[in-house]
Amino acid sequence: MKRLTLLCLGICFSLHLPQAAELKSIGVSVADLGNPFFVKISETVVEQARTLVGDEVEVIVRSNAYDLQRQLAQIKEFIEMRVDLIILSAADSQGIEPGVRLAQSAGIKVIAVDINAAGADATITTDNIQAGELACEHLAQKLNGKGNWVIINGAPVSSVRERVAGCKSVLNNYPGITLLSDQLNGGGSAEGGMEVMTYLLNAYDHIDAVFAINDPTASGAVMAAQQAGRDEFLIVSVDGAPSAQHALANTNSPWVASAAQFPRQMAVHAVKQGLRLLKGHPVEPKMTLLPAQLITAENLPQYQGWQP
Repeated sequence: MKRLTLLCLGICFSLHLPQAAELKSIGVSVADLGNPFFVKISETVVEQARTLVGDEVEVIVRSNAYDLQRQLAQIKEFIEMRVDLIILSAADSQGIEPGVRLAQSAGIKVIAVDINAAGADATITTDNIQAGELACEHLAQKLNGKGNWVIINGAPVSSVRERVAGCKSVLNNYPGITLLSDQLNGGGSAEGGMEVMTYLLNAYDHIDAVFAINDPTASGAVMAAQQAGRDEFLIVSVDGAPSAQHALANTNSPWVASAAQFPRQMAVHAVKQGLRLLKGHPVEPKMTLLPAQLITAENLPQYQGWQP
């Protein structure tokens, strides 16, 4: 069997395909390879392909940086490379549909992870509404249902919108909470979170609570608070990443909870469902929602992180 080259995060692996020769290559397009969450998804696709299929499969990983045109170009590249399966986190849940249809017309199955993608053959994502609810309910209880809140928003994709919607649904239950800001986009990064939080600290003399749409954003908010010498507020987020684990272990950190999602499980499901589709088996349901888990300092010792 011809040996193929595995390109993943700049690292080469070689894989065998004794049992499923129809799966020879996978194209992966994730939002941000600077975010450990998407790195874990990419790495797990490689591991799961090796476990389920064998030794020789080519996995090509790209970062779309939440740029729709860039992702559409990546899909065209995958088509030209004649991959058998595409796993993607959409830069735009609706705008990606023409690219999805183009891949499918070329006989390629498309699996969406983390972010919905219109037209995808299957989708695996966190229950992001629940994640937003868990994080914001925890903080609302901690602050006795009062205070000035800000939300550091993110890219206009389904996962972010749903987290914000979940958080807002909780805040609506507490008349003592004032939402000062919820539209500023931190880009899902530490740099963006720091920039937006710095702006908010300059704009508002007193903030009690911050909901960050992911852990990198929360990390940036913590850095902004430290630089500004502000410590009157608490922060919650979504991801359950190692950075959140480290912060929660620090009793002096304003970061008090993260609604953990499980990128490894997402990737495992994606590869399994892709294989089923390639073998001609239907996938039901087409949408798989994985529950989030609230992580705090109290239950941190029991949290296993992003491992199996």
